[in-house]
Amino acid sequence: MDAYDEGSNARPVPGEPSAVAPLTGAGPRLPADPPPPAGSVPSAGPPPAGPPAEGLAALSLPFQIAAALAVALVAVVACVHLGMVFLHVAPSNTVTKQHGRAVDDWVYPEFEQNWKLFAPNPLQQNIAVQVRAEVKSPDGAVRTTRWYDLSALDGRAIDGNLLPSHTQQNELRRAWDFFAATHDNTNRPNGMRGDLSERYLRRIVVLRLDREEAGGPGAVVQQVQVRSRTTNVPPPEWSQEQVSDKPVLRQLPWWPVSESDRAAGTRPAHSTGTAASAR
Repeated sequence: MDAYDEGSNARPVPGEPSAVAPLTGAGPRLPADPPPPAGSVPSAGPPPAGPPAEGLAALSLPFQIAAALAVALVAVVACVHLGMVFLHVAPSNTVTKQHGRAVDDWVYPEFEQNWKLFAPNPLQQNIAVQVRAEVKSPDGAVRTTRWYDLSALDGRAIDGNLLPSHTQQNELRRAWDFFAATHDNTNRPNGMRGDLSERYLRRIVVLRLDREEAGGPGAVVQQVQVRSRTTNVPPPEWSQEQVSDKPVLRQLPWWPVSESDRAAGTRPAHSTGTAASAR
C-alpha cells in the first residue's frame, strides 16, 4: 500500500516513511552543514557593538581640540581672577607693591570687595542718589529737569521682586561709593581712579535719565548734576545714642555729557542738540 492516501487531503500513513516532500513546502530541504572537525578553532565574528560615545569623545578630533582649548582658557582666566582678588584683599606685600596698579585695574569697579557688613560699626545711613539734567528739546529750547531720585526708583523695582537683579540692587550704590571714596569733600579727585569713578557715575546717570525720558520725547541731555541725600537710621528704642534726623546734601558740579558718555541704547543726539554745544 502507498504511504499516502489518495485524495486532496492526503496524509501520511502512520508508521510509514514519507516518500515525497509536502506539497506546501518550499522545496526539498538542503542537508545541514557538517559539524567542524574536532580540535578546530571557530572563526571569530564581528565584535559586539559597545555603548555609543558620550561627551567630548562623541565629537570629531577638531572639535575635541577646540573644546579642550576653551576649557583650558576658562581655567586660566578663573585662576588669574582668583589670584587678583586674593592679592586685592591680602595685606600689603612685595607683589602688590610692584603690581598694585594692575591688580586695581582688574578688580575695580566690577569686582571690588567690600567687608563693611562685618565691620564693628556697620553703615547706619540711608544714601539716596539723585540727578537732574539740562536738556535741549527738538525745537531748540534748553531747560533744566526736576530732580530724579534714582535710588527710590531702584527701591520700587526691587520691592516685591523675589529675584531682583544685581544691577537694580548694587550698580548705582556701588558707583556712588566708588566716587565718594576717590574724591575729597570738595569733590576733587584724590587719586588716579578719580577720573574713572567720575566717568563711571556720569554714564550710569545719563543712561538712567534716558530710560526715564528726561525732558520729554526727543530731548537730548547736555549736562547732568548729581547729588546725594544722606539720612541717619534712627537708633532702636533701647539705645541711648542720639543722632540727627536732618538730611545732609552733597551736590556735585554740572558735568557736560559727551558722546562717549552715551551708553548703548540711549537716544541718539539730534544735530541741533549735540553734547558739543553744552556750555
